[in-house]
Amino acid sequence: MEQKQIDRINELARKAKTPEGLTEWERMEQAALRREYIDSVLGNLKSQLDHTYVVDDQGNKRKLKQKED
Repeated sequence: MEQKQIDRINELARKAKTPEGLTEWERMEQAALRREYIDSVLGNLKSQLDHTYVVDDQGNKRKLKQKED
């Protein structure tokens, strides 16, 4: 996510706290930007965990597995 998008999220959050608040269009924009930000963070975390290994006491490396429900 680009810094411009994060700045815009913060700008909208500040405006939402003012007495004038956000317009309907700005609320929709804010929701879309937040969703994009969350998706980006989750994608980065998943990628990082996909490349993470656990080393046991004997020095054996094993890849992390997704927990089964």
